[in-house]
Amino acid sequence: MTRQVFAKIFAACLCLGTAASAFSQGSTEPFRNPDLPMEQRITDLLSHMTLEEKIACLGTKTAVPRLGVKSFGSSEGIHGVVQRGGYSGPPIETTQFPQPPGMGETWDPELVKQAAGVEGYEARYITQTAKYNRQILMLWGPQSDLARDPRWGRTEEVYGEDPFLNGTMATAFIHGLQGDDPKYWLSAALLKHFLANSNEDFRTSSSSDFDQRLFWEYYSVPFRMGFLDGGAKAVMASYNGWNGTPMVVNPILKSILQKQWGVDVLSSDGGAVKLLVDPRHAFPDQKSAVVASLKAGINQFLDTYQDETKAAVKEGLISEAEIDDLLRPKFRVTIRLGLLDPDDLVPYSKIKDSPEPWATEKHKAISEKVALESVVLLKNEKALLPLKRESLKSIAVIGPLADSVHWDWYGGFPPYAVTPLQGITHQAGYGIKINYAASELHQAAIDAAKASDVAIVVVGNDPTCGPDMAKDWHDTVDGGGTLACSVASDGREGRDRESITLEQEQLIKQVYAVNPKTVVVLVSSFPYAINWSQAHIPAILHITHASQDEGTAIAKVLFGDYNPGGHLTATWPKSLDQLPPKMDYNIRHGDTYMYFKGEPLYPFGFGLSYTTFKYSNLKVSPPQPAKDGSYYNVSVNVTNTGDRAGDEVVQLYVKHMASKVERPVKELKAFQRVAVEPGKTRTVELSFKVSSLAYWDEKENAFKTESDSVNVMLGDASNDIKLSTALPR
Repeated sequence: MTRQVFAKIFAACLCLGTAASAFSQGSTEPFRNPDLPMEQRITDLLSHMTLEEKIACLGTKTAVPRLGVKSFGSSEGIHGVVQRGGYSGPPIETTQFPQPPGMGETWDPELVKQAAGVEGYEARYITQTAKYNRQILMLWGPQSDLARDPRWGRTEEVYGEDPFLNGTMATAFIHGLQGDDPKYWLSAALLKHFLANSNEDFRTSSSSDFDQRLFWEYYSVPFRMGFLDGGAKAVMASYNGWNGTPMVVNPILKSILQKQWGVDVLSSDGGAVKLLVDPRHAFPDQKSAVVASLKAGINQFLDTYQDETKAAVKEGLISEAEIDDLLRPKFRVTIRLGLLDPDDLVPYSKIKDSPEPWATEKHKAISEKVALESVVLLKNEKALLPLKRESLKSIAVIGPLADSVHWDWYGGFPPYAVTPLQGITHQAGYGIKINYAASELHQAAIDAAKASDVAIVVVGNDPTCGPDMAKDWHDTVDGGGTLACSVASDGREGRDRESITLEQEQLIKQVYAVNPKTVVVLVSSFPYAINWSQAHIPAILHITHASQDEGTAIAKVLFGDYNPGGHLTATWPKSLDQLPPKMDYNIRHGDTYMYFKGEPLYPFGFGLSYTTFKYSNLKVSPPQPAKDGSYYNVSVNVTNTGDRAGDEVVQLYVKHMASKVERPVKELKAFQRVAVEPGKTRTVELSFKVSSLAYWDEKENAFKTESDSVNVMLGDASNDIKLSTALPR
């Protein structure tokens, strides 16, 4: 959605949410009674509301000021609460974590849950504290789509390309946002964007076309896990269509999301309903498009359609009873958040009395830990890293991203930000000279590299796709509906990447020519085809943008104060020639590690360490019965064979050896990040459901489990399998 639309929505929420009402004090109305069943309370609330109030609640402003009902509102929140200011008031500082690919690269769901818990806590604080008093308890996240193609401009918003990994991270994020209380939510998660939202250039008119098998086995998996395993109840429909039908009016909103997965809030995206008229020409006018969206189950608009809805009711195109049915699920969210109950019953009400949470050591510590765990070591020839302080007199820190932290389209304002230069300077300590040079002055960069023992080149993409961050989104869109970025390999919402070549690799070559001890720090939202760097540069690190602790994490890894354990969550191709056409949504044609053709630059799941690990004693137990289905239990011993403590990411894949249908080369089914001390061995226990081996039978319209031979494979990357064995069947 656009910043302008969001700001207007937010202002309306603020205005309605803060309206005074004598009704809210001492009311004995049944909808205020926490002891009554939820549906009875909602029925009573609807009976008190006027038609105009009901229609108003079809937006993100769910307050009913006359009745003292508070709004749950909204805020972007895929890697930090976003309160940049504008129509809603001045900016508010909030903790900012790495972009979702970076959180994915931690391979640590429990840590992702903690990060989301920070977000939920800060949203509660901002909502309940008199100083801010903004209604932002529905956080728009996690982004649960899949990075099937590295050219997609919004790859920066999702965890990775694998459905199980993304679903696991989304589920953890939801648990963090919504909290652990059995009755009340800390905040509410809204998943976006359903479904198969992975092109920007044509998203306003395109259809993502693929069969039912890919729907059930790939594209919908993270959403299904988020709803059924995570307990999320809200979703935003994507701009694109699926097999010809725009998602905002697609029948599966009701038939699958609502009826099968229990989703309560079905939201349109900003401008999506207008697109039904132009350019899609699916309906003759806006009123018809609004009615069709409501009939499809949409009960939250991100644009204002009150006039069209009132006219539709007057003309009998939709009834007040139908509007009641649309609002009922939204008020379930209101009740789960405790917005109709006395403060003394809601465990999160006391958050308003806490100090500003983004300034606390607890939130800072979680932020730094996520940043540290997200760092991926891509290459380390001749053990150049970690840098040894005692043997260094000078370090060159070079590059366009060396002295900045870049925020993206869905990031907020942090309480602090540590740049790579600041982090390296701090970690180097006294006695080591830092020679800094920005890339715009190439001769200065060369001179700095010549004069230093080691050269660190910090390069990557611009996550705002140019200098348009401060402008309104509409001002940066050309006639074709895409952003006019100056760099071909940059991308973001509204603009796909034209290239995966790193333009700044020329700077790397120039630095390496005068200093062979060159380290590349790639700060990027996407995979890059850094073929020359991989062939020549001795050490390469990767980290994503937007962490307030970016520089600290980079520096601690460079100097060995932290041993990197991050692993990639997407396949990094050597060139675009290895990929099928961008608009081909049939991933069997070569997308993702599951179907990739040829040898990638870096495979899915790849990541190095300053230590080494050995796998042994693989054991697989026959299926074990459980309350919610049978499981396979797998155990393996992981030994740290080096001299440093480190984290290993144990990845479990399966391969069907004789399936009746086409299957992936391998599929991730379980994983665990485990810390192992030098010389020590830890037994890692993994499990996965027998039902996860099923495929979608299109004739029977159901999952079907075969009795075929299946191999289970364990390793630390999709291409580095250490041990394998056949599953007992």
